Amino acid sequence: MKPFYRTLLLSCALAAFLPAAAQITIDEVKAPAESVNFRDRLKSMPVETEYFNLARYRAERAAIRKERNYLEFGGGLQGALTSYNDPWVAVSGGDNSIALTAVFSLKHIFTKNDFSIETKFNAKLGYNRMKVETDDDERGIWFKNQDEFEISTAPKFKMSKNWAYGVIVKFRSQFVNGYKSRTEQEREDLKSRFMTPGYLDVSLGFTYTCPKPKFPIVVNLSPIALNATFAENDWIRRRQVDESGKEIKPAYSYGIEDPDKTSKYEGGSSIQIDFDRKFGKSEFLRYRTMIYAFYGWITDIGQKNKISDYHKYMDAYAAWNQTKEKDIKDKPRLPIHPIVRWTNSLDIKATKYLSTTLSFELYYNRSQSFDVQTKTLLSVGITYTFKNK
Repeated sequence: MKPFYRTLLLSCALAAFLPAAAQITIDEVKAPAESVNFRDRLKSMPVETEYFNLARYRAERAAIRKERNYLEFGGGLQGALTSYNDPWVAVSGGDNSIALTAVFSLKHIFTKNDFSIETKFNAKLGYNRMKVETDDDERGIWFKNQDEFEISTAPKFKMSKNWAYGVIVKFRSQFVNGYKSRTEQEREDLKSRFMTPGYLDVSLGFTYTCPKPKFPIVVNLSPIALNATFAENDWIRRRQVDESGKEIKPAYSYGIEDPDKTSKYEGGSSIQIDFDRKFGKSEFLRYRTMIYAFYGWITDIGQKNKISDYHKYMDAYAAWNQTKEKDIKDKPRLPIHPIVRWTNSLDIKATKYLSTTLSFELYYNRSQSFDVQTKTLLSVGITYTFKNK
């Protein structure tokens, strides 16, 4: 019976469930299609990954400055010392002496695109001390043997790889007073001082730079150039005489003939050739040379009372000098000669700080002297050079 009841109960349950399941239905709903717009109520703000960094900015500026600027400066003290004691002098003779020379050089080149400007400054000042016998006693006297400084600037624009056009401006003079001799160092013996003389050279033209590193030559050709000479000290420029008319001090006019003028200017053309090369990996040897020549042909064309023959000039000058009232405008003059200056310097480095320098200079200026002037110097001393590249 039990299986019968179970079957019956199961049949009733199924019968009750089936009608209930048939009552569940799903209706189809047709909703109209509509577009939906979304509004962004948040403000957008772009965010960059890069930001300003002061350290990076300074590093970039420093790199640009180093790329555009080349700086080189050096200085040194050179000299020689000789000393004997009294017994040595009594037996073998000798003279105690000392010579000192201070040198300084600066070179700066600024480059930006096709424009560049080169600035140079060179200075030398040297003294030596030697024993001199005078009427009164015997003593050591200091005397100047070197004194000159030169500053130049050369702005230019590049035309091609090796050619540029621009201006070269150079000025040179001296620091301290120069006297006639070691034993004549009084006011009446004064021959030179600052701005007496002083020289200014201005050249406008073209510059050629050799591209070969082993032959670093630079040639400047200036069709238009100016040469100026200054003598600002009246005592040096004017001839001094005593009450009787006797000359007590000769005049050093430096080519400025008119005693009422302190300068003269000449127009013409110039050429300058520079060569600067270092040898060896350690740059133990350096040779520098500069040749400058100026010819004042523009001024020479308009010069009055010009006499080409030297002997006729001397006769005319003697006749003019004997006149009572000498008019400087009537003074006979020779044709203007070219001015030539050639400087050479050979530096040999034994160590980083010890070096030997041999220098030679040739100078010709007809308005100052009819002869060629030369100067040679050999010195050993301590030097130091700094370069940023």
